[in-house]
Amino acid sequence: MLLEHRRSQSAQLRSPALALVVSGGHTHLYLVKNAGGSWSYRNVGRTLDDAAGEAFDKVAKLLALGYPGGPIIEKLATHGDPRAIPMPLSQIKANQKRRDLELQESYDFSFSGIKTAVLRFVETHDMAESIENRKKALHPIREPGPDDYLHNADQLTLDLIASFQETVVQDLVRKTLRAAQELEVESLIVSGGVASNSRLRAEFVSRAQEQGMSVFFPGRGLSTDNAAMIAAAAFPKFRAGDFADIHISAEASLPLGTA
Repeated sequence: MLLEHRRSQSAQLRSPALALVVSGGHTHLYLVKNAGGSWSYRNVGRTLDDAAGEAFDKVAKLLALGYPGGPIIEKLATHGDPRAIPMPLSQIKANQKRRDLELQESYDFSFSGIKTAVLRFVETHDMAESIENRKKALHPIREPGPDDYLHNADQLTLDLIASFQETVVQDLVRKTLRAAQELEVESLIVSGGVASNSRLRAEFVSRAQEQGMSVFFPGRGLSTDNAAMIAAAAFPKFRAGDFADIHISAEASLPLGTA
């Protein structure tokens, strides 16, 4: 996102900012500050179980809609009613608040509940047969496309997909904007693979405008480009001479930084 912003300069990215990193492996909120050309980050929210993109993938697998699930669900959801099937928003208990950050409420995420709600709906509405029929119909197709999945999806499945997607989107937007208000940030950044979702983008733009806040997204091509993300994060630290110790080892769980 920062790479494209430097080229376009369409709007000013003001600091401090709140960044939502939402993908198949992450659903994290970071308070982002720019001091002397070097960016620093402080985690203020995270997923307690499945990441949002992981929930998309697991729901798609449950409904025999292929992998990765996000793009297929996004396309099919436009043919369903997002209000047809009530889905639970995540409820984070008070003892799970980030008290170490002195925040008034929790900005953590949980998507295991909605994933379970989809499974229960499938079971209580006897959808197993339609799912099995879809598997059989799609099996001979080497690389099924959106039209193939749509042709083999009944209206109940489409409504379930649309309702699931809408609930995830509302949960992400609701918590991010609440955190933005409490932390008094100037800008919002939304990145990661799920940031390419059109419904998520539209809702963020609409709700952020209501609060007078600018929101920035990477282009869809960069949303899933991990190499570009790493380079964009590393370059300002390189210019500022902010180097890691020579003895550091590569670990997936290393903290992003502090702000």
